[in-house]
Parts: sequence; structure tokens; C-alpha cells
Amino acid sequence: MKTNLNQICRRLAETNNPDEIKQFLSSLFTPAELADLDSRWELAKRLLRGDTQRKIAKDLRLGLCKITRGSKELKKPNSVLKKAITQAESYNP
Repeated sequence: MKTNLNQICRRLAETNNPDEIKQFLSSLFTPAELADLDSRWELAKRLLRGDTQRKIAKDLRLGLCKITRGSKELKKPNSVLKKAITQAESYNP
């Protein structure tokens, strides 16, 4: 499995075309899986903005476990998730 994940990561790193990446992800994941990915990204952005976990859970209709996991990832030293969101927000707020 790790080999496949590494191949996917390398492929995504090779392109800087957002439309191609979106098509790739859409061919690999179901609409429900993409919606879950979208909501996880949104919850992480809201956590960084300072929204409470309960407000996020209510607004996005998510369980607190998903939100707590996102919160833990953002609190890690040198969090890659935090860095990615910060960079993405600076490109397209």
C-alpha cells in the first residue's frame, strides 16, 4: 500500500495544474469521499480561524472526533496541515 501512496504523492507533486489534480482526484474518489475531504479541509481552516469545535460540528454536521483529530494535527510542531492551509489561504483567501 505504501508504494501506491508514494506513487500518488509523486504524481501530485509533478503537476502544478489544479484542474488536472481535480480530475485525478475525481477519478480516484467517489463524490462522497471528495465531500468528506472538502469538509475536513474546511474544518481545519475554521479551527485556524478560532471557531469552536462545537460550532464547527454544528455548521458542518460533523462528529467531534473528526474535528478533534484535525485540531490535534494543527497543534503538532511544524504541522504540515497548518502550513498547507496558511499557504492556500494566502494564494486564494
